Amino acid sequence: MAKSILGDDPFSTGKSKEGEKKAAERPAPVGKRERERERERERERERERERAQAQAQAQARPAKKKVAKAPTPTKKPEPVTAEPVAPPPPAAEVEAPRAVGEAEATEPAPADDYGPSIDVPPGHGSHLTDELRQGEQSGLGAARVGGLGPQRLGPSFPPPPPAPRRKMPLEFLWRRWREIAMRDRSEVVDEFGRDPHVAARMDPVLEFLYKRWFRVDVEGMGHIPAEGRALLVSNHSGTLPYDGAMIMYAVHRDHAEHRAVRPLVEDFVFHFPYLGTLMNRIGGVRACQENAERLLAQDQLVAVFPEGIKGVGKLFSQRYQLQRFGRGGFVKLALACDAPIIPTAVVGAEEIHPMLSKVTWLAKSVGIPYVPITPTFPLLGPLGLVPLPAKWFIAFGEPMYFNADYGPEAAGDRILVNKLAEQVRQRIQEMVDGLRARRGSVLLG
Repeated sequence: MAKSILGDDPFSTGKSKEGEKKAAERPAPVGKRERERERERERERERERERAQAQAQAQARPAKKKVAKAPTPTKKPEPVTAEPVAPPPPAAEVEAPRAVGEAEATEPAPADDYGPSIDVPPGHGSHLTDELRQGEQSGLGAARVGGLGPQRLGPSFPPPPPAPRRKMPLEFLWRRWREIAMRDRSEVVDEFGRDPHVAARMDPVLEFLYKRWFRVDVEGMGHIPAEGRALLVSNHSGTLPYDGAMIMYAVHRDHAEHRAVRPLVEDFVFHFPYLGTLMNRIGGVRACQENAERLLAQDQLVAVFPEGIKGVGKLFSQRYQLQRFGRGGFVKLALACDAPIIPTAVVGAEEIHPMLSKVTWLAKSVGIPYVPITPTFPLLGPLGLVPLPAKWFIAFGEPMYFNADYGPEAAGDRILVNKLAEQVRQRIQEMVDGLRARRGSVLLG
């Protein structure tokens, strides 16, 4: 039969009949799952072969022969005699080496102060542990006999000596500097920053302002209680908080018990250099509800100024016209803490810095509410901050105790709180108007 030549048939693919036959005999392609199953079966057959080889190797190894320990002959018990018992052999004796073929297994030692023992093969220093155990047991027994109780043996070597202290260069200069820095400071400063030494140093300055510069006249000092908590509510003026310092010093100086008053100071005062720190050192406290509650809980006198920044920021044309008393926070404080309110009027602080105008757009960039414009500031520079010597009057009114009529639960009644706050404001306004009517000259009084 003649072979077909490639290209004779224009429709032929060029494959021979033999190739077509082999292609027909090949199995049809299987899917992906069938291929994965086939691979899994192949891996399983491989693992079976490995296990069979491992078993064959294990059976081919020669088994170790265990040497049985020869039974020890039993001895007949001997009669007990009165002979003294021989002392046990010393612990330093070394055990005889084991005979060849003797079993290596040892019985575990009983548990003692060390806890369960760890078996050590023979010939690896087991006699040393026996010596240490016997030595410690003898020490424990001696301690028990002496009545000291079980004690561990301490180290046989002394502790190392402490390292020598390194000396600072020029240490005498540093010591002198610390003495100079702390010469006027107290070692005991209260939680609000009051320093008794700084307050004592400021007493001559406050005395000069109180007695010579402002020539303060005080009335109604007997309305301040000799002990216990109280809330001094006053009008606010003067551009800088001189009124709080004068009220604080007046009570400390002229009261029969020389009580300390803690005035609540506005936040803007602490933005001035050194002024906020100085107020803290002499007894001022940053104004907030929590600080006031803590002070009243300690039965202290607290001075509050409900006008706030609106009071010290009044223009001279609005002098002695009390502004709105906020939202009555001082009334809530008095009701919640069961403290009487003592209305306080100050006259004379409006004239020490007569504010003609104020600049607010520049002040916000430095953290203060305004820059005052007075006849002396900023025209005279820092000298313009010196207060004018106006005549001052301070009056303390009769206490107003609201808890007797309303109780602490009235602090949550907003309408009642605003009503009581307005009553206190009207009372202080009447006191201020009365003092102004009695005052003749601004400078001479």
